[in-house]
This record gives sequence, structure tokens and C-alpha cells, in this order.
Amino acid sequence: MAKLAFIGLGVMGFPMAGHLAAAGYDVTVYNRTPARAKAWATKYGGAAAPTPAAAATGAAIVFSCVGNDDDLRAVTIGPDGAFNGLEADAVFVDHTTASAAVARELAATAQAQAAHFIDAPVSGGQAGAENGALSVMCGGASEPFDRVEPVIAAYAKACQLMGPVGAGQLTKMVNQIAIAGLLQGLSEALAFATRAGLDGAAVLDVISKGAAGSWQMENRGRTMLADKFDFGFAVDWMRKDLGICLAEADANGAALPVTALIDQFYKDVQAMGGARWDTSSLIKRLG
Repeated sequence: MAKLAFIGLGVMGFPMAGHLAAAGYDVTVYNRTPARAKAWATKYGGAAAPTPAAAATGAAIVFSCVGNDDDLRAVTIGPDGAFNGLEADAVFVDHTTASAAVARELAATAQAQAAHFIDAPVSGGQAGAENGALSVMCGGASEPFDRVEPVIAAYAKACQLMGPVGAGQLTKMVNQIAIAGLLQGLSEALAFATRAGLDGAAVLDVISKGAAGSWQMENRGRTMLADKFDFGFAVDWMRKDLGICLAEADANGAALPVTALIDQFYKDVQAMGGARWDTSSLIKRLG
């Protein structure tokens, strides 16, 4: 089976790389904190490399999942970046939620080295990564996508090519815009139910079976009522993602008035000390 590399072992990357190893692939990992890479290698039996370049050397497919545009540039085109070890005709698959601009930039760099780049942000959160049930939205050329799709299947329930490089990131922006609006609506609904003296759990039981039902309602409604937010996708990361969405909207002329407002609501949550709370913590603003 193909030799693979995985760069970035956070709450998403660690289990994603683990699924690849469990599927029988020869996986070499890199993480900025070496202890994390060693812990992964101990758990899954793969190898830990000292640099992204070393991890990428000899790999047919190199995956990354890091924090933002700057982190992505650091692990790809930095002094010890993966592109320094990227083989000709290898495919670099980036699972970071980043800008479409950086995806296009890195695709051009990879092409100059006779390699391929696919932007492939994911949705499904930590639970999706751990359960191998992520949704992956990809941008790139069809031939390298056809090569990587069956490998990505190790941790994905859905993987689709959305268009050329950058299309994956643009699709993830659509995803985050939709989630932000859903969570604000759910927060207002549950806060209203509480003020009205209703049994919130009973309300969720009945309305989740109808048109109001959503993944957020099913997976976050009860924890919101229980005032539990020490899990899931952090507010800091959501604000980073919404910033990307708003910048892209400025460039393409899309109107995102609700998204801009909810971004400021998340700023309020940060000021409340909720930077690392789950995104469903929007309800905390409503008392």
C-alpha cells in the first residue's frame, strides 16, 4: 500500500492519521510538538519524523491539518517544509480550513515541482474524525483526486470534488456560514423556550422531528440547555473561519449581514472567557 505522511496531529489530525494506519497504510507523521507525534507512533505503530520535509520524503500522498494560512505555509514552504521533500507526481492534500487564496498559492508551487495539490477541508468535528465519519469537500484536478479519494475514505463518510483548487475552501465557507446562522437561531429558540417556562428537553424532542430539526439541534441542543460547552469546535476557531468567509465575501461581493453579526456575537463570547468553548455557546450571551 502507498506510503503516506500526515502533518498536524491536533484533535482532528491525530485520529484521522490513526484511521489511515488502521487501514494498513505506512504512515509517517509530523507534529510541531514532538511528544504528540511520538504518542501517535506509539499508539498506531507508525513513524514520527523530525520535520515536515522528512515526513514527506518518499510519500505518495502527504496530508496536512493545521491551524490557519500561516501555519500551512510554515509546514509546506517553510525552511523544513513538506514541499522540500515532496516527490514528483505526489499529491499534497490539505485538510486545514484556510483561505482559497493560500490553496491556489500552494497549488502553483506544487505544480512547479511537478506535484499536485488538493484543498480538502472537512466538516464533522472531533467526533467525526474519531469515528471516521467526516465530510470532505475538495478542490483540485480530477486525476489526483481519483487517487486520493479511496485513501480519504479511511476517515470520511463523504468526499466530493467541488471544482478546481480553492473550491473545497469555498465550500467549507458555505458550511460555516450555514452553521453560524443555525446556531444563533437554535440559541434564540432555546432561550425563548426557557423564558416561556417550557421544558426545553421536551421541546427538543418534538421540534427535532419536524422542519426545525438539524445536526446542531440533535447534537448540541441538550448540552446547550445543560450549560455544557467544554468540548467541540472552539469559538476561537470559528471566528478564524468566519473571518475567512467575510474576507472572501468582500472580494466576491456576496452579502453576509447575519454572518457578520454573529461573528461579533462570538467576539462577545470570547470576552466572557469562552474562547475555547464549543460554538454552541452563543446561547450564553442570551442569559
